[in-house]
Amino acid sequence: MNIALIAHDNKKDMLVNFAIAYEQIFSRHAIFATGTTGKRVMESTHLKVHRFLSGPMGGDQQIGAEIANNRMDLVIFLRDPMTAQPHEPDIQALIRLCDVHLIPVATNIASAEIMLKALERGDFRWRQYLHKYESPVR
Repeated sequence: MNIALIAHDNKKDMLVNFAIAYEQIFSRHAIFATGTTGKRVMESTHLKVHRFLSGPMGGDQQIGAEIANNRMDLVIFLRDPMTAQPHEPDIQALIRLCDVHLIPVATNIASAEIMLKALERGDFRWRQYLHKYESPVR
Protein backbone atom coordinates (compact mmCIF):
# COMPACT_ATOMS: atom_id res chain seq x y z
CA MET A 1 0.00 0.00 0.00
CA ASN A 2 1.04 3.60 -0.63
CA ILE A 3 0.73 5.71 2.52
CA ALA A 4 1.04 9.51 2.65
CA LEU A 5 2.24 11.20 5.83
CA ILE A 6 1.56 14.90 6.33
CA ALA A 7 1.72 16.97 9.52
CA HIS A 8 1.35 20.61 10.36
CA ASP A 9 4.30 22.12 12.24
CA ASN A 10 2.75 21.69 15.70
CA LYS A 11 2.00 18.02 14.93
CA LYS A 12 5.32 16.92 13.38
CA ASP A 13 6.74 15.59 16.66
CA MET A 14 3.60 13.57 17.19
CA LEU A 15 3.80 12.08 13.69
CA VAL A 16 7.49 11.25 14.11
CA ASN A 17 6.75 9.48 17.40
CA PHE A 18 3.87 7.65 15.70
CA ALA A 19 6.19 6.52 12.89
CA ILE A 20 8.71 5.27 15.46
CA ALA A 21 6.01 3.37 17.35
CA TYR A 22 4.61 1.75 14.21
CA GLU A 23 7.79 1.48 12.16
CA GLN A 24 7.32 -2.27 11.75
CA ILE A 25 3.93 -1.76 10.07
CA PHE A 26 5.09 1.19 7.97
CA SER A 27 8.16 -0.76 6.79
CA ARG A 28 5.90 -3.16 4.83
CA HIS A 29 4.45 -0.32 2.73
CA ALA A 30 5.59 2.52 0.47
CA ILE A 31 5.75 5.75 2.46
CA PHE A 32 5.32 9.20 0.93
CA ALA A 33 5.43 12.52 2.77
CA THR A 34 5.63 16.24 2.38
CA GLY A 35 9.17 17.67 2.63
CA THR A 36 10.02 18.42 6.24
CA THR A 37 7.74 15.73 7.62
CA GLY A 38 9.39 13.10 5.43
CA LYS A 39 12.86 14.28 6.37
CA ARG A 40 12.10 14.09 10.08
CA VAL A 41 10.56 10.62 9.76
CA MET A 42 13.61 9.35 7.86
CA GLU A 43 15.99 10.85 10.42
CA SER A 44 14.15 9.17 13.29
CA THR A 45 13.43 5.75 11.76
CA HIS A 46 14.87 3.30 9.25
CA LEU A 47 11.99 3.99 6.86
CA LYS A 48 12.58 4.99 3.28
CA VAL A 49 10.29 7.92 2.51
CA HIS A 50 9.58 9.40 -0.91
CA ARG A 51 9.51 13.13 -0.21
CA PHE A 52 7.45 15.71 -2.03
CA LEU A 53 7.76 19.48 -1.58
CA SER A 54 6.76 21.00 1.74
CA GLY A 55 3.01 21.48 2.10
CA PRO A 56 2.89 25.26 1.58
CA MET A 57 5.22 24.95 -1.42
CA GLY A 58 2.93 22.48 -3.23
CA GLY A 59 3.54 19.17 -1.47
CA ASP A 60 -0.14 18.85 -0.53
CA GLN A 61 -1.02 19.31 -4.20
CA GLN A 62 1.57 16.74 -5.29
CA ILE A 63 0.03 14.19 -2.94
CA GLY A 64 -3.38 15.28 -4.21
CA ALA A 65 -2.29 14.42 -7.74
CA GLU A 66 -1.26 10.94 -6.57
CA ILE A 67 -4.69 10.53 -4.96
CA ALA A 68 -6.47 11.70 -8.12
CA ASN A 69 -4.48 9.16 -10.15
CA ASN A 70 -5.34 6.34 -7.70
CA ARG A 71 -1.73 5.94 -6.57
CA MET A 72 -2.32 6.55 -2.86
CA ASP A 73 -4.11 4.11 -0.55
CA LEU A 74 -4.10 5.82 2.84
CA VAL A 75 -3.44 9.38 4.01
CA ILE A 76 -2.41 10.30 7.54
CA PHE A 77 -2.63 14.07 7.82
CA LEU A 78 -2.15 15.30 11.37
CA ARG A 79 -3.76 18.71 11.20
CA ASP A 80 -3.48 21.52 13.72
CA PRO A 81 -7.04 22.83 14.05
CA MET A 82 -5.96 25.60 16.43
CA THR A 83 -3.54 27.38 14.08
CA ALA A 84 -4.53 29.17 10.86
CA GLN A 85 -2.79 27.68 7.84
CA PRO A 86 -1.93 29.97 4.91
CA HIS A 87 -2.50 27.12 2.45
CA GLU A 88 -5.89 26.07 3.88
CA PRO A 89 -7.52 25.84 0.41
CA ASP A 90 -4.91 23.24 -0.58
CA ILE A 91 -5.62 21.29 2.60
CA GLN A 92 -9.36 21.32 1.95
CA ALA A 93 -8.77 20.23 -1.65
CA LEU A 94 -6.67 17.30 -0.45
CA ILE A 95 -9.35 16.15 1.99
CA ARG A 96 -11.99 16.52 -0.74
CA LEU A 97 -9.90 14.40 -3.13
CA CYS A 98 -9.69 11.67 -0.49
CA ASP A 99 -13.48 11.71 -0.22
CA VAL A 100 -14.02 11.68 -3.98
CA HIS A 101 -11.54 8.86 -4.62
CA LEU A 102 -12.44 6.75 -1.56
CA ILE A 103 -9.07 7.14 0.11
CA PRO A 104 -9.14 6.60 3.88
CA VAL A 105 -7.79 9.71 5.61
CA ALA A 106 -6.91 10.19 9.28
CA THR A 107 -6.63 13.76 10.53
CA ASN A 108 -5.67 13.08 14.15
CA ILE A 109 -3.56 10.57 16.04
CA ALA A 110 -6.56 8.58 17.30
CA SER A 111 -7.96 7.91 13.82
CA ALA A 112 -4.44 7.32 12.47
CA GLU A 113 -3.85 4.55 15.00
CA ILE A 114 -7.19 2.90 14.22
CA MET A 115 -6.44 2.98 10.49
CA LEU A 116 -2.93 1.64 10.91
CA LYS A 117 -4.20 -1.24 13.04
CA ALA A 118 -6.85 -1.93 10.39
CA LEU A 119 -4.13 -1.93 7.74
CA GLU A 120 -2.14 -4.43 9.80
CA ARG A 121 -5.21 -6.71 10.03
CA GLY A 122 -5.69 -6.55 6.26
CA ASP A 123 -8.86 -4.47 6.32
CA PHE A 124 -7.70 -2.39 3.34
CA ARG A 125 -7.34 -5.31 0.91
CA TRP A 126 -10.28 -3.89 -1.02
CA ARG A 127 -7.89 -1.18 -2.30
CA GLN A 128 -6.01 -3.87 -4.26
CA TYR A 129 -9.16 -4.60 -6.27
CA LEU A 130 -9.42 -0.95 -7.30
CA HIS A 131 -5.88 -1.11 -8.66
CA LYS A 132 -6.58 -4.42 -10.44
CA TYR A 133 -9.47 -3.01 -12.47
CA GLU A 134 -8.28 0.51 -13.15
CA SER A 135 -7.75 1.34 -16.78
CA PRO A 136 -4.30 2.48 -17.91
CA VAL A 137 -3.78 6.20 -18.50
CA ARG A 138 -3.25 6.94 -22.17
